[in-house]
Amino acid sequence: MPDYDDIISASEIGRWAYCHRAWFLARKGAENRNVEALTRGERAHQQHGRQVARAQTLRHLALALIALALAMFLLVVIGFLI
Repeated sequence: MPDYDDIISASEIGRWAYCHRAWFLARKGAENRNVEALTRGERAHQQHGRQVARAQTLRHLALALIALALAMFLLVVIGFLI
C-alpha cells in the first residue's frame, strides 16, 4: 500500500513556492495562528466559486438562446424559399 505522506499535492507546491517555511511547518503538523485570515480567504474563495458557477450558467443560457435564434432565423429563411 502506498505511503500517502510522500504524495505532494498541487496546492502544496503552491504553498511551497509562496513560502518554503510555511510549507515545511504545515507538513510537520504545526497549527496556523492566523485563523481569521484563513477563514476570510476561504469565504472569498467560496464567493468566487459561486460567481464562476453563475457565469458558466449564464454562458450556457446565452449559447442556448443564440442557437434558438439561429434556428428561428433558418425557419423564416426556409419559409420564404418555399
